[in-house]
Amino acid sequence: MPSVLDLFSQPEILNYLGNRQYPALLGETLFPEVKRDSLEFDQIKGAGMVPVIASVHAFDTEAEIDSREGSKQAMELALIKRKRQMKEKDIIALENPRTPAEQQYLMKQVYNDVDALTAGVRARVELMRMEAASNGTVTLNENGLNLTLDYKVPANHKQVLSGSDLWSDPDSDPITQLMDWYASMGTKPKRALTSAAALAGLLRNPKVIGALFGNNSARVATRTDLNAFMTQLELPTIATYEEVYRKQKADGTYEQLRYFPQNKFVMLPADPLGETIYGPTAEEIRLARNPQIDTSKVGNVLAMVYEEGKDPVSTWTKAVATALPSFPAADEVFQATVL
Repeated sequence: MPSVLDLFSQPEILNYLGNRQYPALLGETLFPEVKRDSLEFDQIKGAGMVPVIASVHAFDTEAEIDSREGSKQAMELALIKRKRQMKEKDIIALENPRTPAEQQYLMKQVYNDVDALTAGVRARVELMRMEAASNGTVTLNENGLNLTLDYKVPANHKQVLSGSDLWSDPDSDPITQLMDWYASMGTKPKRALTSAAALAGLLRNPKVIGALFGNNSARVATRTDLNAFMTQLELPTIATYEEVYRKQKADGTYEQLRYFPQNKFVMLPADPLGETIYGPTAEEIRLARNPQIDTSKVGNVLAMVYEEGKDPVSTWTKAVATALPSFPAADEVFQATVL
């Protein structure tokens, strides 16, 4: 009978991942994914899309010399990985199945592990993208790391509401706030992202209902109603993001968390904010030693099944990637805490 490593050879795993379509995440649109050959990259952040005006000259005079604006920030990709152990009973069952159907069933469970671990790596990347978009930072505070990457969103493009300005307060005036935020930006945003809770605060707000339907209206406002009004004011249209992930705590239990913070409202430009940059892993480099493995098939996330220990016998399924979002459009967003 074939061994576990024969059943789940690296070429088989690569073929599986190459044919597997995982659910799309919003961050892939805001930060399109690319693969690079290095762990380091330089983020060039300019002055947005607002032009620097040229000046009029007399004929036969030298042109005004332009200064290249922007700042360069060196960054290193984050290593993200997770593994799951194949128990000794599972190894025995896989290598000595009672029927071919049983072997296929057991193999499917291992491929389910590949999917779960790959999804876990993709979830960590999505969390980084949403944190960058909503806060302008990425926090890496796990497994001995304690690091915050600051993409340097301008201070005047951030606001934290409080008291009666919060959208949960019926005395707040969200439309005026939105117009003020929009007016403060050089590159005008075309879209906005928030949570269902923040959107509900908008739709229940008396001033918003009054602007949509007239004062003292009893009508129930919808996002379609609000976006039509936003378009009339040339303000960005609003979308919500409610996807969640689970995190395993130190005691082994799980907590459910959001990718996009519930209390945030972010104005965004029409174009992508940057890229999701994936890079090489040590595991990928090691695969290149084997001439039977086509490393061009290695995608953004690499998964594998491998043997490690003899006592107890241990076989592992692992997913790994190096990744980090770049955010050159950090000057072109407005990030507000509204709840």
